Amino acid sequence: MKVKTLVITGDGLNCEKETARAFSLAQSESEIIHINDLLEKPDFIQEFHILAIPGGFSFGDEVGSGQILALKLKHGFSEVLEKFIQKKKLIIGICNGFQALVKLGLLPNPFSQRVASLTYNKSREFIDKWVTLKGESETCIWTKGIKEISLPIRHGEGRIVFSSDDVYSKLKSNGQIVFQYTEDVNGSFEKVAALCDPSGLILGLMPHPEAAISQMLSPQGERVLKRGDGLLIFENAVSYVKENLL
Repeated sequence: MKVKTLVITGDGLNCEKETARAFSLAQSESEIIHINDLLEKPDFIQEFHILAIPGGFSFGDEVGSGQILALKLKHGFSEVLEKFIQKKKLIIGICNGFQALVKLGLLPNPFSQRVASLTYNKSREFIDKWVTLKGESETCIWTKGIKEISLPIRHGEGRIVFSSDDVYSKLKSNGQIVFQYTEDVNGSFEKVAALCDPSGLILGLMPHPEAAISQMLSPQGERVLKRGDGLLIFENAVSYVKENLL
């Protein structure tokens, strides 16, 4: 039996091919499906082990990045998502996908009161650059063994905020603060760049690991076809599925 990943596309998401390619390189079968087709047959998701919501500009980022996409998923997909999560399957949201997961209420604590959000960068400008991230989470299976990694960011609303300082402290102690920037790039609270749920199976991150699967893509990397550090995130997910779900 093979590891199978479903990558959502449509409504302005535009990184689906890169994300599917990353999972394919990590030895998972990847299928790109338009969100409207998925909502017509939502139980189809149960045939997969991993759900990926990629980056892009869903609905033109109207009324807040990821907000309308989250509402669309919530009203047409909540029950099947809950079953998917109960089966201890994996979900990743990258950039716009992360924004949708937070506003859908799956991060940082699924089906609980929202305690986090993503809003405009401190500079109020779109940011497109490579950043260095520190990883300290022992909880997140997606980032297992990753202590430092360089990935690109490209977002206008990537600043993570919490309802209180206590929320950050609790998430930190639970290992749910997955990555933090080594510098203040967008004003995120305590330079947070990524969050996971308490199980470590749902990951949301603003940086783009699918854009760092080869050294050729790195501005500092060798211009040869060597694997990039971003591939580690996808390989960790595939390893989890092989060890626990197949």
